[in-house]
Amino acid sequence: MTEPPRGPARFAIAVASGKGGVGKSTVSLNLALALAEAGADVGLLDADFYGPDIPLMVNLKRTQRLERWQFWSRGGSISIEPVERFGLKVMSVGFFLAEQQAFALPGQWTHFVTRQLVHEVAWGELDYLVIDLPPGLADLQQELVRLLPLDGAIIVVGPQDVAHLDAKKVLELLRDSDVRVLGAVENMAPLRCPHCGESIVIFHEVRHERSIWALDVPALARIPLDPLIARTGDGLPVVIAEPAGPQAEAFRKLAVAVRGAIEN
Repeated sequence: MTEPPRGPARFAIAVASGKGGVGKSTVSLNLALALAEAGADVGLLDADFYGPDIPLMVNLKRTQRLERWQFWSRGGSISIEPVERFGLKVMSVGFFLAEQQAFALPGQWTHFVTRQLVHEVAWGELDYLVIDLPPGLADLQQELVRLLPLDGAIIVVGPQDVAHLDAKKVLELLRDSDVRVLGAVENMAPLRCPHCGESIVIFHEVRHERSIWALDVPALARIPLDPLIARTGDGLPVVIAEPAGPQAEAFRKLAVAVRGAIEN
């Protein structure tokens, strides 16, 4: 079988989740920012074609509707320029769609569009390419695994039984595809009370034997449920908005853990 062409980065890291709503894009963006803050050249590919949230999260929205995929070209090679924002090179299908426009592309085009966003973006030389995958197990995830040699993947999971159950299915897909799983991030972990500092458990704790941790998956970080992280998700990520706060520090610790896992 022909090997896929090498990607634009020394390390390509996929961020996956079993279901939507667990904060995968928040983790992807703030992880990429923390890696860049540490001095790396970082790209962020928003590969969640059907729900591209990264443009909103970096305050870049398109108001004009795209008419029938006029920017795709079947003939020859094209070069798509990434958007530079907060020290990152960012690419998302959301940059080519109006904010409320659906990604209504025929299924047979999936390979073509995916290949363009991976190999025909002028990324330059990157240390890390962080890829925000769509949630779940559909064709797009499998296509990206085939098209781009991944050096590792992390799985984002919420503190709910169903989130861990769905995350275990993604874990199986990645392992079956020979993708190295670096570990998992539990997002929306217990909230720290801003008044007394005590932890407040919002969600019922998942029993260990039901969790992804029972499958020999390292816990890279636990990001607390936090109003500031939620509030800064609409245009100014928390690593940029409040760099001195404990919320940004949580993502820096995640970046250190990811670097340590992928470079060893």
